[in-house]
Amino acid sequence: MKIVGILLLTIASLGCGYGSMHNYSNPMTGTAVQMSQIVPSATTAGTSGFTLTVNGSGFSSNSVVYWNSMALGTSFVTANQLVASVPPSEVAMPATVQVYVNSSGMTSNTLMFTVN
Repeated sequence: MKIVGILLLTIASLGCGYGSMHNYSNPMTGTAVQMSQIVPSATTAGTSGFTLTVNGSGFSSNSVVYWNSMALGTSFVTANQLVASVPPSEVAMPATVQVYVNSSGMTSNTLMFTVN
């Protein structure tokens, strides 16, 4: 039965656009990794590093916040909140940044962060 569930998940994810990020359910807990909000969601270029708060659901102690595919130092607060350290070098220039969470090989949805 587990093999059937994995095959169905694979078929469903391919149908949604191969190579894009999806919300996958954790086969151990059945919980999807989902971000609902990042705080702050913008900053001014050239400012100092800061702590990014990620709110959502399905987080665990091995969850990692990613900033344009770069893993950030991440601390687990609760299953609904993570905090991550964004270094000054990542906000030196204006940019739009993709932020997402990876937890046990599952990738969350993506939220955008703006460096003005």
